Amino acid sequence: MSNLKFSYMLSIALTAAMIPASAMAGNHAHKSTVVSAAVNSPDHTTLVAAVTAAGLAETLSGKGPFTVFAPTNAAFGKLPAGTVDTLLLPANRDQLRSVLTYHVVPGRHDAASILRQIRAGGGKATLRTVQGEDLTLSLVDGKVAVMDKRGGTATVTTADLRQGNGIIHVTDAVSLPG
Repeated sequence: MSNLKFSYMLSIALTAAMIPASAMAGNHAHKSTVVSAAVNSPDHTTLVAAVTAAGLAETLSGKGPFTVFAPTNAAFGKLPAGTVDTLLLPANRDQLRSVLTYHVVPGRHDAASILRQIRAGGGKATLRTVQGEDLTLSLVDGKVAVMDKRGGTATVTTADLRQGNGIIHVTDAVSLPG
């Protein structure tokens, strides 16, 4: 088998492995938005509070399409003590908006297209965020890793949660702009 065929088959296998059965079963409800999906997730209450405080709920409920790398509550919990509370203060709204929009990429980037971009980029793919800076994606131990401008890395733990206005990829860390 050629290296190209092997790489392609590996990519398909990794894509399938990244999508849990529960996510695939729930993908028939494409009328929800990335925001309503987060609101209905008990693992994303901090993200929902932040999106609301930043005044981004209406925007992210719009037509899109958006690809959202959505940190869990546990991911926000990894930040230094007091960071989330400080970001949620009205005086820090612009900084909060910057952090949140750094997790949003215009367009629909599902796992298969991300893997194709990583392969085409020689092991790395760069996606420009709504915030204006880039995220760098690669494969680490068979999972998509998202590196931010500060060198922090988040891992996609659940991929391809398809919504009416985009796709959500759940991550285990908060990405921070430069």
